[in-house]
Formats: sequence, C-alpha cells, structure tokens
Amino acid sequence: MSNNQDILQGFGLVEELDEQAGETISGGYEVFTVRNATGYNVSYLVDGTKTPAQFAKSGGSAVWTAYKGGIITFDADGRDNYVQNKSYNLADGGRYEFQYNTKTPGNPYDIDLYRVA
Repeated sequence: MSNNQDILQGFGLVEELDEQAGETISGGYEVFTVRNATGYNVSYLVDGTKTPAQFAKSGGSAVWTAYKGGIITFDADGRDNYVQNKSYNLADGGRYEFQYNTKTPGNPYDIDLYRVA
C-alpha cells in the first residue's frame, strides 16, 4: 500500500492516512475503561453509542471496545439544567475516570475526564 500511496501522492490525489482512519479502514479497534468517580450520573457517548444507565451512575465502570476511533462525548456540568459538552479521543488501553474538575473555581458542578493509567 505504501508504494501505491506514494505514487498517488505524486499525482496529488491522496493525502497520507492518519492513524484513526487507518484503524477504521483496516478494521482495527481500541479498548479502554471509563469509570465515574463523581457523585453525579454522567451519561456519555462512545462513537455515538450511549452508555447504559448502570455505567453512568456514580461508581459505575465500563470497558469499551471502539471500532470508530474511540471518541467520547459527555456533559461536563453535573447539573440537569446546564449542558457543557466535551469530547475527547481516547487511547487504546487507557483507563479514564470522570472526576470533579477543581481547576474551575466557583463551579462545584464542573467535571472532566482524566486518564488515570
């Protein structure tokens, strides 16, 4: 493929494939763990699939196998009447945890996703 890609790039027809696109085309996947260490129920999507309610609960944990890049989207505000969506591209083999974001003074409802391993 590299030789064909080099030839096509010479004609300006193809850009180099990035890692995520390469995984999708080759049927690759990523596996990672997401845990909720907050006192809130944190609903989130992984590659567009909504997390089951038991994993969204405080203390809930899920191991995900993602086939479309491992993009997580969640509401970073713990209140029901506010929405602050955030998205991250999770790394294969990573362990992640929803925690209180103490870097935003004056907002005790702010949460974020942190890599813990």
